[in-house]
Amino acid sequence: MIKVYGALQTRAMRTLWMLKELGLEYEHDPVPSSQTRTPEFLKINPNGHVPVLVDGDLKLFESMAINLYLAQKYGQAKGLWPKTIEGQALAYQWSFWVMLETEADLLNTLRHRALLPEDKRDEAAAAKSTERLQGPLKVLDAALQGKEYLAGPGFTVADLNVAAVFSWSRGGKVSLDAFPNVNRWFQASFGRPARKDATAK
Repeated sequence: MIKVYGALQTRAMRTLWMLKELGLEYEHDPVPSSQTRTPEFLKINPNGHVPVLVDGDLKLFESMAINLYLAQKYGQAKGLWPKTIEGQALAYQWSFWVMLETEADLLNTLRHRALLPEDKRDEAAAAKSTERLQGPLKVLDAALQGKEYLAGPGFTVADLNVAAVFSWSRGGKVSLDAFPNVNRWFQASFGRPARKDATAK
């Protein structure tokens, strides 16, 4: 059986959402980030991070790689993996893009507006990250003009991966209102039943 390591409040949420979309059975070990440096866990992922996916003999880390693997191996019948090579290229593109162009700033806003103790928060730092996000948001908004999805006619791993990262915009109080295409797409993606099931307490 597939096993996922990582607490729901970590990047493991992305993989749990994907597994729910695929309808696969899995075992979830919600190991917190504070326990990922133990000798036992370092045998699973020597980097000491979550999530980690174990599928048979395969041990895989990095949330985007995990989701792309799951979509390609199990998601073709459900449409999670694009059918065309062009759609597949877009799935890789947007998965890499969201990590490189937005994740650090989204995480910074989340830390300084929600996660850190109040006396450690720096609104100026959060505001700078919010400002830097405006450029990538314009890119995403333009890409979604006249389209419902990022990599084809239906919801795919591309939409899941990007929406999962943008979920931090809520806690980080990054408004999407100025980007109507992004806002529409995000609300539809994040409102999917599988995402709700994955994050249910």
